[in-house]
Amino acid sequence: MKEELLKLLKENAYKKGEFKLSSGKTSEHYVNCKPVTLNGRGLTLASVMLLEHVERDSAAVGGLTLGADPIVSGVAVVAGLDKRLLDGLIVRKEPKGHGTEAWIEGPILPEGSKVTVLEDVITTGGSAIKAVKRIRDAGYKVERVVSIVDRQENDEATTAMKLVGLELYSIFTLKDLSEE
Repeated sequence: MKEELLKLLKENAYKKGEFKLSSGKTSEHYVNCKPVTLNGRGLTLASVMLLEHVERDSAAVGGLTLGADPIVSGVAVVAGLDKRLLDGLIVRKEPKGHGTEAWIEGPILPEGSKVTVLEDVITTGGSAIKAVKRIRDAGYKVERVVSIVDRQENDEATTAMKLVGLELYSIFTLKDLSEE
């Protein structure tokens, strides 16, 4: 399963060249997991593997839109097939412009519920930490972030996560994708 997902990521998510990243940095490596996580087989494989790292006492998985949208839904579905109740939460980049002006979409959980944050690609950890802040502000507990790929930029993401009380688990590293 892991080998099949790695093959899909290498073929459809990884590019070598010169790229500007969402963090503002430039890199010769680009990873966009959406062509894999928006593919039925790719999403299934990623969801099963991400679920393995979701804390057993989590009531939900969540993440910042747009990268986390398919994997939050996929992990919730895979958990449900395994008779494990796990809700999905999507964190907006801006509050909803009408109605309740909510930052988070999804079921309302009891205060103090544990949520595991999911991310497709981690570079600096900024997007995941933004999601964690909003989820914590809503009264939930977050201790773990799980990603498909960690770019391992000088351990910047791991350091940033530790500073806000988070542990980071990743299925793959950039090195895994860039190896021939």
